[in-house]
Amino acid sequence: MNGTPRRGPGGFPSTPQTQRKSSPRSSNAPTPSRPNVGAPLPNLPSAPKDTSSGPMISTDVLSAAQQRFYVSAFYMGLWAWRLWDFYTLAIEDEESLPLCMKWCFIDVVFMFCIPLLQIPWLEWSNAAAFLLFAAHAVIDVMFMFRIGLPVNSWFLTLLAFFYDSELAISERSVKPGPIIHNASLILGKQIINILPEGSAVLNPNRESFCLNSSVTHVDIPIQINQTEPVEIELFRIDIDTNQNETITIKKNELKNIIKKARKDIKVVDPADPLTIRHTVKKTGVYLLKRVLDQSKLEVRPRASSLVVAACPKAQVRPTGDHRCRNDLSDVALEVEGTPPLRIKYRTTVGGKPREASEFQSVQPEDFVTPLSRHTSQALVHSNRQDVSWARPQKIKVALNETLTSSGVWLYAVEEVQDALGNVVSYVGFDDEDRPRAKSGSVEQSFTVHERPILKLEGYSPQRPLQVAKGKSARLPIHYSSTGKGQSRDVHTIEYLFTPESDISPDWSHSENAELKKQTMRTPSEQPLISVAGLYTIQSVATEFCQGEVLEPTSCLLQNPPEPDLSLSSEDIVDKCAGNPIGLRVGLDLTGSPPFTIVYSQQRGREKPKRLTQSISAVRSTLDLTPSDAGHYTYTFESIKDWIYEERPLHNIILQQNVKPPASAHFDEAVTTKQACIDDTVEFDVKLQGEGPWTLDYEVVHNGKRTKYSAEVEEEHYTIKTQKLANGGEYTVALASITDKMGCKLYLKEEAKVTVRHERPKAYFAHIEGKLSVMALEGKTVHLPLRFTGKGPWTLEYENLDLGEVRTIGFDKANDDLDTQIGGVYQLLSVSDSVCPGYIDEKASQFAVAWIPRPKITVPQSASTIFEAGKYVKEAVCEGDEDAFDVLLHGHPPFDISYEQSFKDRKSGKIATRGKQDQRALSGSASIRADTSKAGTYEYKFVELGDSKYDHADKTFLPVTIQQTVNPLPSARFNNPGRTYSYCSRESDGEEVIPVILDGEAPFYLEVEIKHQGTPKPEISIHKNIPTHKYDLKIEHRKLHLGTSAITIRKVRDARGCTFKPSPGGPRVQISVHDAPTATALEDRTHFCVGERLSFALGGQVPFTVYYTFEKQERKASNPGTTFRRLAELPGSFTITGLRDSASECLAALNITKEIHPIPSVRLSGGQVSEVDIHEGGNTDLEFQFWGTPPFEFTYTRSTNAYRGRKSKVLEIRTEVSHDLHMSIPVQEEGTYEVVSIKDRWCSFAKQVEGVEGKAGQKLLQ
Repeated sequence: MNGTPRRGPGGFPSTPQTQRKSSPRSSNAPTPSRPNVGAPLPNLPSAPKDTSSGPMISTDVLSAAQQRFYVSAFYMGLWAWRLWDFYTLAIEDEESLPLCMKWCFIDVVFMFCIPLLQIPWLEWSNAAAFLLFAAHAVIDVMFMFRIGLPVNSWFLTLLAFFYDSELAISERSVKPGPIIHNASLILGKQIINILPEGSAVLNPNRESFCLNSSVTHVDIPIQINQTEPVEIELFRIDIDTNQNETITIKKNELKNIIKKARKDIKVVDPADPLTIRHTVKKTGVYLLKRVLDQSKLEVRPRASSLVVAACPKAQVRPTGDHRCRNDLSDVALEVEGTPPLRIKYRTTVGGKPREASEFQSVQPEDFVTPLSRHTSQALVHSNRQDVSWARPQKIKVALNETLTSSGVWLYAVEEVQDALGNVVSYVGFDDEDRPRAKSGSVEQSFTVHERPILKLEGYSPQRPLQVAKGKSARLPIHYSSTGKGQSRDVHTIEYLFTPESDISPDWSHSENAELKKQTMRTPSEQPLISVAGLYTIQSVATEFCQGEVLEPTSCLLQNPPEPDLSLSSEDIVDKCAGNPIGLRVGLDLTGSPPFTIVYSQQRGREKPKRLTQSISAVRSTLDLTPSDAGHYTYTFESIKDWIYEERPLHNIILQQNVKPPASAHFDEAVTTKQACIDDTVEFDVKLQGEGPWTLDYEVVHNGKRTKYSAEVEEEHYTIKTQKLANGGEYTVALASITDKMGCKLYLKEEAKVTVRHERPKAYFAHIEGKLSVMALEGKTVHLPLRFTGKGPWTLEYENLDLGEVRTIGFDKANDDLDTQIGGVYQLLSVSDSVCPGYIDEKASQFAVAWIPRPKITVPQSASTIFEAGKYVKEAVCEGDEDAFDVLLHGHPPFDISYEQSFKDRKSGKIATRGKQDQRALSGSASIRADTSKAGTYEYKFVELGDSKYDHADKTFLPVTIQQTVNPLPSARFNNPGRTYSYCSRESDGEEVIPVILDGEAPFYLEVEIKHQGTPKPEISIHKNIPTHKYDLKIEHRKLHLGTSAITIRKVRDARGCTFKPSPGGPRVQISVHDAPTATALEDRTHFCVGERLSFALGGQVPFTVYYTFEKQERKASNPGTTFRRLAELPGSFTITGLRDSASECLAALNITKEIHPIPSVRLSGGQVSEVDIHEGGNTDLEFQFWGTPPFEFTYTRSTNAYRGRKSKVLEIRTEVSHDLHMSIPVQEEGTYEVVSIKDRWCSFAKQVEGVEGKAGQKLLQ
């Protein structure tokens, strides 16, 4: 191995050199003539001494062959690694440049480092290393940038060089290469990639937003997904004017918004959805109109809308600061916002809060809003819709409740919510994001005062109020109130006054009665009266409340006559002796008993003795029987009575002489009797002595004295008075008696008769100013009665509605007639403990009516009828939205409860849901019907209450509403997945597609026919299908050659229920065949030289084609379904007939093609360009033409070739251009390239895989 040539530095191995040793002979020895003869053989040449060091790895370790083997293995390993990177590049779509740089670096290191190992045969020069590196670098670029090698073209070119011919129209073989392979005629390709679907949605979480004076702006959310917008346009529809404006969010603002959003939520993955927020300061309906991303492509926003409304607000309307007990509260809540609204309020009485109350569905009458029907987020779909429903409405809600207790009442609004979910709370702000409201007018308070009550106390009509002339007295009124204790307020009293002289005979006020008014500062203060007459209290009131006046209300003030005395005297004689023993003085007094008389007694000239005599009657006898004999002088000095103070008497002097009398006295123990006006009174008198007698007696009334004398023969005598026409006190006094002997005796006995001033009276008092009352049924009603006279009273009354007469007793002048029976009550008669009375006709009747109980009715209409004791509502379809209304009669708000039962249509099982409660603010309630399952639903209303009545099982009649929910129809193929065959021409015995229908006949059926290669399906409609099994036939005009898929699109039954199957359901296939036909694959007449005339042959192969070219008939046999000939010459080509192998029928044809000479077209300037767009975006295909306009060209859209898969043609389109330049907008992903071009005369098409025989078409003239 040492003799192996070594490469010199930078060169090839050197040639071995031979060194000659010196001859033993001297150098000057002569050269023999035969030098090779007899001369010794020279020594073998020895190898020159190697000055190099040999391989880097000694050959003793690894031989040179082994080293070359390992280097070759390492080199193959590099190629395996290279091919693996190429594979992963295709699969995982990695970056090409880094891989290319990596392999270029590896190759340069390998090519320049291998010679340094000094392995024999691998020691190439630097120039060789560079050439090897350059070759490998080219291969690296082609691999890593996926630049394909045109191997097929090279092979075809090589094959065509030796053999390339095909049949032409002349039925001879020609080489098409020079004719058709002119690639420069159609150049360019445009690849469109659809970027990952980006989306944008406004308000994804359906938040609610509102603005008011405290919330001046809100941040509305916009969720973006897989896109980074640079411009966003919003539509704002003004709620008040319905005008719209466009709001544009520019790039710089968006950049800051997105940056802030990512910072707030700390987004790591850019593909995650991101919610950005844009600040708005105006109310309105906001729509997401347009979103533009970084590539200037529009991102399709989802249909959504957002309503920024005025924040709801509520207040308690001021209605005054004072009320009276038992008044109505008369408070109104004013709520403003987007209806329907909910308001919550609380009442506090005397500092004690009550349970909060609320009203729901507060809205104006006949108000319609889409919020009750919409389940979609997109309430508004366009900027032309009416959004007036979102305008704030101001609604007044009246609160009327009886103020049953006094004190401070406070009404406060706690919370209000609008239809969009905006909640404004007035009590707490736990949620920082919730709008806050100013609480200036959200509460109103007022003071409820007790009503005053007034009556006369310590007075009765039998004892009029008497006062001396010129003096005054206080009207005996007593104050009280509806609460506990007396009212301390200032009282204003009104009373009628009629002077005594003007009082009517029935002891009532005259027409000229005077109405007086006085204000009492304290409860102890009473009005001063001095003029005699009749006083009647009319009303009493405090500063804030009108009170009630109880009986007795009238008071009679009298000025009695001044006391006076007249007397008569006689001697008291001892009848036996006949001598006077004293002086008997008859006293006749005028005034108001009791009287006090002051007189003096003087005997002779002795000092007078002052004596006092009290007399309780208007007539009396005073026996002056002094103990000593003598001449006595009696001087009467003064007199006073119960009313008047002491007044002097003048010239009343008696001289005493002494002289025994007869006697008489009343036989009855009771000397005081009660009588009524116009009654007569009788008194029995017993007489003693020797008759006959003469009885003198007197009747005294009101200071007037009437004397009577009666001759009596019996011992008993009855004094009968005349009719007592005036009320008051009468005194019947026995004056004297004279016996048979003529002896007269003055008497002292007297009897009193109290005559009522007026007859007792009964009448009904008013309740709230009316003689009628509406009360809750079953509750006890207290009818206020008023009596005059002296109790107890006996009252007779009648219920006019029932004709029932009753008698009942009462002890109080102000009492109540309790009843639980409605009707008109008529007072018939009344009597007190003494006298029969009369009924005040003006207040003799009182009507008691019941507040009607709430009831529920269902309005009958064409869709709701009443039968078999229940309401039957028109049937609906399963899943439809439906509701029904019930009418509520009574006093709102109403509380209703209903039970819902469901009877399954198939199993017959009945399922019942629990009670469902609902509160209705107005006289109607809307109930949403359940249509989720097919069957019979019954809604039984079992409870009803209103503001007056709670629910009562005894009186409430349940109402039942029944509704049938029909099942959705269905349709299905009897044999899904089967393929049915059809001919292109209609014939008998064709196959039908059996379809099974479920539901109620007749049916309406729509089927969808999806032809292969056609994006838009056709719809076939079949009406009035009478049976559940239907043989489906497709009209021939809707059939296309090839395979089509048929799916059921919609079915509707006789009930009107519609069912749409979900996409991708069962389907059947139809295959349409054609008997022998020839169809030009290109719908054009004119062709250019070099193009192929291609025809699709329908039928059974092989075919025989008959045609003429330039008036010369020819026949060609074609083994396939495509008949193709190369247009080598211009001329007229006509196919006249076609026969296939399945039929002897010759199809007569007349397909003519004119062959002309070739336009050119360039797409994207003749280059291969890639454009990225978003889903829903678009770009333009730019075409440039050379030739004679108009141009008609065909281009294809194919799948993009990636990940080791070939491109597949998806669609073929043909366009016409009258100019040399044309732009076509496209938005679908794929590879676009022109496959044919045609000008006015010629066309050119290039062969594209997947588009067999397609060529450009000429525009028809």
